[in-house]
Amino acid sequence: MTDRSKFQQRAIKNYYENRDAIALQRAQELVTELYLSEGKGRQRHWKNLRGHLEKLGVAPTTIAHLEEKDDPELVASLITKLSSKMD
Repeated sequence: MTDRSKFQQRAIKNYYENRDAIALQRAQELVTELYLSEGKGRQRHWKNLRGHLEKLGVAPTTIAHLEEKDDPELVASLITKLSSKMD
């Protein structure tokens, strides 16, 4: 395995330190996409959102409930709560 430069090491370290914030930001973006999409695109956004919510530590039952309701407002309120916890 090759040695990584200091820049690469720092980039990797920063990614892992900030991956919760990255997942939260991406989840916020996906909520916007849910508002605007329908059909197969909406299903794809739910799949991506599910992965980001799992990374944020949301319970699988909660994720399933949100997906069943298919209401972006519920997801937005959950993300707002998660965001306030991170601050």
